[in-house]
Amino acid sequence: MHPAPSVIIFTVLSGLGLGMLAFLGIGVLDVQGVAAFMPFAIAFTFTITGLIASTFHLDNPQRAWRAFSQWKTSWLSREAWLSAATLSVMGIFAINNIFRGITISVLGWLGAGLAMATVVSTAMIYTQLKTVPRWNHWITPIHMLTLSLAGGAILMQHTSAALVLLTCAGLAQLAHWRIGDRQFAARGHSMETATGLGDRGSVRMFEPPHTGSNYLLKEMVYVVGRRHALKLRCIAFVTIVLLPFLIVVALPGGTLTTCFAITIFGLGTFTSRWLFFAEAEHVVALYYGKRDG
Repeated sequence: MHPAPSVIIFTVLSGLGLGMLAFLGIGVLDVQGVAAFMPFAIAFTFTITGLIASTFHLDNPQRAWRAFSQWKTSWLSREAWLSAATLSVMGIFAINNIFRGITISVLGWLGAGLAMATVVSTAMIYTQLKTVPRWNHWITPIHMLTLSLAGGAILMQHTSAALVLLTCAGLAQLAHWRIGDRQFAARGHSMETATGLGDRGSVRMFEPPHTGSNYLLKEMVYVVGRRHALKLRCIAFVTIVLLPFLIVVALPGGTLTTCFAITIFGLGTFTSRWLFFAEAEHVVALYYGKRDG
C-alpha cells in the first residue's frame, strides 16, 4: 500500500507519546511539582502531534470529528474515543501531580491502561483488514505495542525496562516480517480468486481494466523492490533494537544519552513503519495484474 507520510508520523509519534504516558501513569517516575512538568510535556507533545498529523491524510480534515460517530463498528472511531479519554484522564493526573503535588494512583493506572488500549486500537485498524494479509494476524498489535512501550521506556530513562522491551520489540518485528511474508500466499489469493473465474481454469491478464490511474492504484498498490526492502529491514532492525540497546547499556544515563537513543530508535521506527505500509499487498492488486499471486 502507499505509505502516506501523515499516517506514518501519526502512528510513530503517538506511539512514543502513549508509551511514555503509560509509564508516567504507573508511577515509574516518582516526581511531583515543577520537576514533573517536563516529562508530561514531552509525552503530551508526542501524542498530540501524532494525533494532529493523522488528520492530514483526510480529504477534508475539518470533518475529523466524524471519526467519533462509528464507535460500535469502527476501530478508527474507538481509537479516537480512547485517545480522547487517555488525554483527558492523564491531563487531570498531570495537573494534580504538577500543580497540587498530589499523585492520584487510580487515575494514573487508568490513564496507562487507556494509553495502551489506544495503541492496540490503532493496530486493530490494520489487523482487521482481511484484504491486506500481511497485517491480518495476531502479531500486528503486539508489534505496535512493544514499539510503543520500548520507546516510552527509553524516554523515561528506565534502563532495565528499556532493555527488556527493546528485545521484545525486536522479536515482534522479526515475527511480523516472517509471518507477513507468507500471509498472501497462505490465504490462496490469486488472479483466479480476484476475478472469480477460477472455475474456468488458469486466468491471465490480457490488459488492465483501464488505461489511466485511479484511487485504488494510488492508495492500495505500491511496489518496493526485494533488494531495497531487505536493506531497509536491516536498517530498521539495527536502529530499532541493536543501536538503542548498546547506547542504553554502554553510555551513562542522562538527558544526552536519552536524546541520542530515542533519536536512533525513532529513525528505526519510522523506517519500520514505512515498510509496514510499503510492503503491504492489497488483494485488489491482483485484479490490476500488479501481483503474480
